[in-house]
Amino acid sequence: MKTKLSLLAAALLFAFTTIHAENEITIGVIQYDLSDIDKSFKDLHDQGFGSCEINYKSNTLTKEFAEQVKAASKKHQIKVTTVVGVPGSKSVWNFRQGPATIGLVPTEERAEKIKVYHEMIDFCAMAEVPAMHSHFGFIPEDPSSAQYKDFIKVMQDLANYAKERNVMIYFETGQETPTTLIRAIKDIGTGNVFINCDLANLLMYGKANSLDAVKLFGPLIKEFHAKDGKYPDPNNPYELGAEVPIPTGEVNFPAVIAELKKQGFKGAVTIECELNGTRHDYVVKTRKYLQDLLDK
Repeated sequence: MKTKLSLLAAALLFAFTTIHAENEITIGVIQYDLSDIDKSFKDLHDQGFGSCEINYKSNTLTKEFAEQVKAASKKHQIKVTTVVGVPGSKSVWNFRQGPATIGLVPTEERAEKIKVYHEMIDFCAMAEVPAMHSHFGFIPEDPSSAQYKDFIKVMQDLANYAKERNVMIYFETGQETPTTLIRAIKDIGTGNVFINCDLANLLMYGKANSLDAVKLFGPLIKEFHAKDGKYPDPNNPYELGAEVPIPTGEVNFPAVIAELKKQGFKGAVTIECELNGTRHDYVVKTRKYLQDLLDK
């Protein structure tokens, strides 16, 4: 009897391990609190997470902190996938002022933003984090425009800076159509620029259905932001659509998860929560929801 039970336990363990090995997808969060990274990573591991992104904070991305991140990552088996940040003191998250204030498309504050991006890239190199990612601005639709050409040159310089340090750059989706972003990455052409696919942003900016975008982006996607949202209100086309809790919005998570598994995606699905209220409980609940979809 004991032998049969042992064999059954071994079979169940093998099946569980196989399920997770097959998808090779981790579920993570954005780590905002950097005050005690060892404790933070322990908490993530204890709650069942396998990865995280580190949110950029000025004057924190030091060599000393990089060593702490590497040690905590190894100790608690939490993979740090990117450093994320959107520098700039004047960024406005709407359609009226956003195109003129966010990212590297506008020239105002561009030098200051590039300096921060360099700091983020340097930290990635020190901490052995594979990538940094950001919103780099509302990419112009017209590839023949002077603004588009200027932006591509700026991104080529930044991407080459990262490439010299063996770091990748991810565009976070939302502010342009999938085709515009794919074209920009092709024109940048440095080979180390990919996509962090924010599923809700595509809707909230009114640029694409999330599932269609995932199919278009394909292997360019290196990471996902798990977030839910709605299209902009037709009565107020100057503001982004609303973010709502997963799975109450218009992102078809079962279909998206099935598609990324079909594509052989092996990166991270990172829960991004910008909602007010009990963030911790929401994130834990959402991790289970996403894991159940991955395990199907």
